[in-house]
Amino acid sequence: MRPQIQHSAASGRGRDIRPRHYTRGLSPLMVRIMVVNSMALLILVGGVLYLNQFRQNLLDERIDALLVQGEIIAGALGESAAGGAEATEIDLAPARQIITRLVGPTDNRARVFATDGRLIADSRFLAGDKRLIEEALPALETRPSFVEQLEDGLHRLLDSLSPRPASPPSVDRPGMRGSDFMEVATALEGVPTAQLRMRADNRLVINIAVPIQRFRRVLGVLLLTAQTEDIDRIVRAEQMLTVKVFGAALFATILLSFFLGRTLVRPIRVLARAAERVRGGIGREENIPEFAERMDEIGDLSRSLSDMTRALYNQIDAVEQFAADVAHEIKNPLSSMRSALETLEMTDKPDVQARLFAILRDDVKRIDRLITDISDASRLDAELTRGEMDELDLAIMLNMIVDAYTTANNHRGIEVVLGDYEAGVFVMKGIDMRLGQIWRNLIDNAISFSPEDGTVTVSLTRRGSRVIVTVEDEGPGMPEGAEEKIFSRFYSERPDTEAFGSHSGLGLAISRQVVEAHGGSIHAENKIADDGSVSGARFVVELPLLK
Repeated sequence: MRPQIQHSAASGRGRDIRPRHYTRGLSPLMVRIMVVNSMALLILVGGVLYLNQFRQNLLDERIDALLVQGEIIAGALGESAAGGAEATEIDLAPARQIITRLVGPTDNRARVFATDGRLIADSRFLAGDKRLIEEALPALETRPSFVEQLEDGLHRLLDSLSPRPASPPSVDRPGMRGSDFMEVATALEGVPTAQLRMRADNRLVINIAVPIQRFRRVLGVLLLTAQTEDIDRIVRAEQMLTVKVFGAALFATILLSFFLGRTLVRPIRVLARAAERVRGGIGREENIPEFAERMDEIGDLSRSLSDMTRALYNQIDAVEQFAADVAHEIKNPLSSMRSALETLEMTDKPDVQARLFAILRDDVKRIDRLITDISDASRLDAELTRGEMDELDLAIMLNMIVDAYTTANNHRGIEVVLGDYEAGVFVMKGIDMRLGQIWRNLIDNAISFSPEDGTVTVSLTRRGSRVIVTVEDEGPGMPEGAEEKIFSRFYSERPDTEAFGSHSGLGLAISRQVVEAHGGSIHAENKIADDGSVSGARFVVELPLLK
């Protein structure tokens, strides 16, 4: 069983390990996806409704048609309602008949102004075809239904989105004169003019002022007025069609957003629950097989979480094993010291006491060595995680380390040799202090197994984008099957000439950890002579070069 980590509340630094709950009714992420997609569609449709020129096109077409109609009526008035070539005013009787015949069948209003601005004819007060206009009266004391209120509010909203041209107010009062209309004043100068005006109910009317002329003499002005309710109905119908299309598109967008949200939110929730189980220490959730085959970011996340969890458990297992190994290694010298102390209390022989004191001194040195190496090994992970890697030239680094061994006193006459390598060829990124620790561990190990006057050879080789560093000695080599064991913690295979306990057995384990943290690998092998015998040991380190 994996031990549970307890945090002290009194320390003020413990983390809250209470389980979190990831059961939400509606995911905030899904809501964001829906809102963002809907806002994009809403902005698009709103822009279409606001910038749509459909109303203006209809108004322009109606104005063109009314100009043609007004010129026809004004031409008829000029030809038939004036007496002779020298006429200066319009004959009212035929003018009213012409207006009744030409304007009466339409819903337009025609007014005729004299040159002095007087209103001399108005189709509203002419008999026309004596049609009866029937209008349905609203029911008494009735309130509009909810649907009607909704439609009315929607129409007002759509009207507010549709830009309307700035127009002067419509003029319709008793005693009106031509001077009340700027378009009439312009037409009196012989120029047909169109003008949009706004009624009291915020509806537009179209005024077309056309000069009534006979032989280029202006006899008056025909003011033709048309309502725009039919244009408003057409525009509203188009707006409602746009709104219906928008509603359908919005519904489809929400469905697709919901589907997209489900494909994102559900796996994220599963991964969150799996991480919570790992955090709470329930079982060993090392991977997420349900999403491991997805070739998208969710799959990448699940694989990364699986790898991270597996690495976490491997690290926990390593810590547990390391703690057990430390306890075992420290107990050995402590047991030896306890035995020596007990024996020391029972003897008074000087020679026996001297040997026992020597054992105690050796055991104290051994414990001190163990504690130093254990402290270094326990700090290694943190240093490799927080340490900043710099550009390093391995040729220069190894040359400095080999020079230090060459200048140091070596009572056994062992020579450390490094070839001549060009600078700038073997450049990599790494933590110089830890890489230097690797080379010193390997060289020290090779020296300890080398015979007197032997040679330790250090060499560099480039293989593609990687560098191969080898350290060779001329010693007895490694026992068969020990090539991988020697990298285990506290494993020690020392020569007979060295005192017991002078090494903790952590050097090669630390070296492998540092090499792997730099993206490399390390292994050991025996050198084989031509006659098949073992001629020494070889350590091979492979590291990535700087691209």
